[in-house]
Amino acid sequence: MKGNEPALIFIDFEFSMPEGRGPKGFFPEIIEVGLISVLDRTETNRFSSYVKPRVFKRLTRRCRSFLSITQEDVDQGMTLAALVKKLAALNNGGHNKVVTWGNMDMKVLRQNCERARLPFPLSGEFIDLSMEYKRFFGDRNQTGLWKAVQEYGRDGVGNHHKALDDAMTTYHIYQLVEKDKRYLNKVEPTTLGERVDFTKLQQLLVQ
Repeated sequence: MKGNEPALIFIDFEFSMPEGRGPKGFFPEIIEVGLISVLDRTETNRFSSYVKPRVFKRLTRRCRSFLSITQEDVDQGMTLAALVKKLAALNNGGHNKVVTWGNMDMKVLRQNCERARLPFPLSGEFIDLSMEYKRFFGDRNQTGLWKAVQEYGRDGVGNHHKALDDAMTTYHIYQLVEKDKRYLNKVEPTTLGERVDFTKLQQLLVQ
């Protein structure tokens, strides 16, 4: 692998939502996925799909309105099993950095896999970029995805709460933060020996 760099996988999921407190036993299910994989600073994969909810198959009015999504969208989406297979194919032997904004994406994916008795498809280093952003800028509270990119004086990609657009915005912020980190890294000061040619100095002293 060129430079032995880990693959970067930027993922965003959208989840189903209850109406009010929801039915007994309700849990969020993945209903949309957007992802971008990057290797050696080159985008290698971009993927977007709706996902069929497996247990609570009818979307609530609140969910449809908040995500601008229709029942027909998810009915025609991929199954959770197909999504898990897709993610496993991108896993790169676990030599990954899986980057999300917040920790809910991986929590819900793990929960959905456990309930469906499917293997969790990803491994490697998991990065919650919202926490990285918080630590880097010393914020007391976690910042929303699009607020974060606007604080950089930029615009988010596409529409907020569309999975692929949010994954692309996460990738965009990751690049900005990494650029700032490189800028702030202090260059090690040169030693006196590197700044002074002692050979010439000795010659002058002999004269």
